[in-house]
Amino acid sequence: MYLLDTNTVIDFCNSRLPHSAKQLLQSIHPNISVITQIELFSTVHIPHSEKIQLEKFVEFSTIFNSINDAIVQETITIRQQHKIKLPDAIIQMPSLRLLQL
Repeated sequence: MYLLDTNTVIDFCNSRLPHSAKQLLQSIHPNISVITQIELFSTVHIPHSEKIQLEKFVEFSTIFNSINDAIVQETITIRQQHKIKLPDAIIQMPSLRLLQL
């Protein structure tokens, strides 16, 4: 399973990924976090054509949107141990939890 970050989704939708990365993304079911979904559509002046591409991508994706107390605590721990931005830590948590299953 792959959990895609915002820049990867944007680059994929704008055909800016290397050929091998594009092939990989076309061969999997995309998974994104709710934070990624928010980031994708938070740009004020997003071109209409890009917005349509992103909407199609999100519609096809599985969106991880539950942030419970365990994820909150684990996100705090990750941010204490590694110097990463809060959205990146939240995005990372569902992947780490799935690896533990």
